[in-house]
Amino acid sequence: MIKTNPICVALDTPELERAVSLAKLLLGHVGMMKIGMEFFYAHGFRGYEAVASTGIPIFLDMKLHDIPNTVAQGMKSLMALKPAITNIHATGGLDMMKAARQAVQGDTKLIAVTILTSLSNENIWAAGFDSRTTDGHALNLAKLTHEAGLDGVVCSPLDLAHIRNALPHQFLTVVPGIRPADAATHDQKRVATPKAAVKAGADILVIGRAITAAADPAQAAYDILQSLA
Repeated sequence: MIKTNPICVALDTPELERAVSLAKLLLGHVGMMKIGMEFFYAHGFRGYEAVASTGIPIFLDMKLHDIPNTVAQGMKSLMALKPAITNIHATGGLDMMKAARQAVQGDTKLIAVTILTSLSNENIWAAGFDSRTTDGHALNLAKLTHEAGLDGVVCSPLDLAHIRNALPHQFLTVVPGIRPADAATHDQKRVATPKAAVKAGADILVIGRAITAAADPAQAAYDILQSLA
């Protein structure tokens, strides 16, 4: 799945009918779909199951971040949905990540968010992080994630090179902030084209509006996939 089609489409919509329609339309054209807070908070388990019933693999993007026991219990609840991938925040620390790891069941891969693609160097300094650059801090968090036994990380395409050089090849890299060359960056600050991200070592490309807002989403996904050839 990941090797044959690295595109993961972000279903960043609270509309149930649109989400299911997009899933049906893109089935077979993309590797998986990402369900995030915007949709899950509106529709919960029933909404998730409606999208998953189309047969498309799901990345459940809930970014859990709390004390270890709370995250572990939350993860146990989410396991009823059997997502292909789910995630937590690496900044929750080693114990939290280990607790989440123990709570994950079945074939679900557990990954951790490093630094959001909406954050610049100035933003992480203002937030009090010790690292002076996003790529340095992302690498530190990726190493901690690996130590905790997780399957991989979510990282910016601009933070990817150091992570790829420092950690095993099988350590999964899920990369948002992906924009075709002619697409707007919107609220993302650290972006790359699909081809540049794959060249840097991305396993999964998270792409939203460039596909979901296109006149023909299936064609947009096809064009992006062809650009990787």
